[in-house]
Parts: sequence; structure tokens; C-alpha cells
Amino acid sequence: MKIALACDHAGFPLKNTIIDTLKDLGHEVIDCGTDSPQPVDYPDIVEKACRLVQSHQAERAILICGSGVGAAITANKFKGVYACVCHDAYSAAQGVEHDNMNALCLGARIIGIEIAKACTTAFLTAQFSTEERHRRRVSKIQHIEQEG
Repeated sequence: MKIALACDHAGFPLKNTIIDTLKDLGHEVIDCGTDSPQPVDYPDIVEKACRLVQSHQAERAILICGSGVGAAITANKFKGVYACVCHDAYSAAQGVEHDNMNALCLGARIIGIEIAKACTTAFLTAQFSTEERHRRRVSKIQHIEQEG
């Protein structure tokens, strides 16, 4: 799977750990930056990854900032991108399985390396459910998105 990875300066300390985790899981990483701990605005970095998801150049995205919140708010402004902050593996998997989440947001100042790796693994190994109730609910979300 192609994964767009983006982080701001606050997320930078987790970046290489997540890249290594993605590669260990057999995924291709599209690095959207940043490349240093120098301050950058998270909307600029998150936009790059979300555009790749929108254009189907990446199947999913992992977005890292200090809390994960700014990345999630920004990502959810992009049609077809469904992002959530997850700081546990259960939410990271269920977000995909029940809600068709395609962007995982992590807070580098909130969680440690092992939890970040577990969330990443859970997010990428989960698949959207075939159950009618989940598909119906996601369809309603998509309808709301279309109506604005």
C-alpha cells in the first residue's frame, strides 16, 4: 500500500520511527515532509498528504503533529479524506473497520514510540467492514460531505 506521511516540526521526532514501521510492514512511503525540526505550519504539510489521498496516489495517510488535533482538523477539510486522532490501537483499527478512516493522526507530544508503532500497525492492517450497518453509516457521512 502507498502511504502518504506528513509531519510538522512537533511531529518530526516520530517521523523516522513511523517510516521504519511502514517499511517493515511492506508499505511504500511517500514522504511529504517536513525534513527538520525547524517550525513549519502543519496545514501546509498535511495538505500535501491529503491531496495524494484525494488523487488516489496514496491509499492512506499518516499525519503527525504535536497533539494530532491540528492535523485532523486540517485533513477533514479535504473531500474524501476521513481523519481521526488515535492514541490507541483499538481506535486506529476500528476507525478503519467501522468508519472507513483513511488518515491516521498522531500526537508526537502525547504518545510514545511503541504506542505510535502499534497505532500505525493497527491502522494499516484494518480493512473497512463489509457489514451493511457500517456501509450505510459511511454512506450517510458521504452524503453530508456532498451536501456541504
